[in-house]
Amino acid sequence: MASIADSRPIGAQRDEGFFLGGALVMALVIVAGFSVQLATGRSTFAAPLLVHVHAVVFMGWVALYVLQNVFVTAGAMTWHRRLGWLATAWMVAMLILGVSVTLAMVQRGHAPFFFRPLQFLIFNPLSLFAFVGLTTAAIVLRRQTDWHRRLHFCGMAMLLGPGFGRLLPMPLLAPWAWEATVAASLLFPLAGVVRDVRRRGQAHPAWGWGLTVMIGTLILTEVVTYSPVGPAIYRAATAGSPGALTQPLEFGAPPGGPLVTGRP
Repeated sequence: MASIADSRPIGAQRDEGFFLGGALVMALVIVAGFSVQLATGRSTFAAPLLVHVHAVVFMGWVALYVLQNVFVTAGAMTWHRRLGWLATAWMVAMLILGVSVTLAMVQRGHAPFFFRPLQFLIFNPLSLFAFVGLTTAAIVLRRQTDWHRRLHFCGMAMLLGPGFGRLLPMPLLAPWAWEATVAASLLFPLAGVVRDVRRRGQAHPAWGWGLTVMIGTLILTEVVTYSPVGPAIYRAATAGSPGALTQPLEFGAPPGGPLVTGRP
């Protein structure tokens, strides 16, 4: 007996294969990045509880995203819809935890030394807001499958920075380390553009919106970082904390000992 997936048009099946494959590759980037950290001794389980909760919730999203694509490919749309509502609530927790961890790191003066502390304070939250915006748009347009899956794909690409940041030689890429992770993340929606052009003769407009948000986030981060607004935000965020003693636009010195993330 033919499966539900087999009964759908060939073009739809190929679309589902692309988006499932992309989800698996993006998940691999994130898992590989954090696995390399652990294998090389650059991660520690002595990190504060907030960091562990943040890690579990963000890895949970990766699992949810892959599973959602698996359900679609298998034709299990009832489970896809049910899990989609859980993912909506999950996204709110990601935003709160992501901003909280960023703020805590900057206040302790623990921004990675290959990022400007102010830039780190700005780009992490803005990237999360961009992810939430794209994902929310995908949910609103859930009945328009072509828009839904492409906007979700771009939203997921917004989360790849930490994965690429642990795979790329970040100290060697300074002062453009963060920009390098953005460039790497853009490869995923650009692959979607190329695929659409080759198969359909033109790129779907959802890719244009997704790429605009991603590139716009980069530009807005740079504008805020190097405008008078940036230092004012930094002073307000770090007031009364050790991070207030850090120059917001100066790179920190590399650690004298082993490079360890998630320090308490």
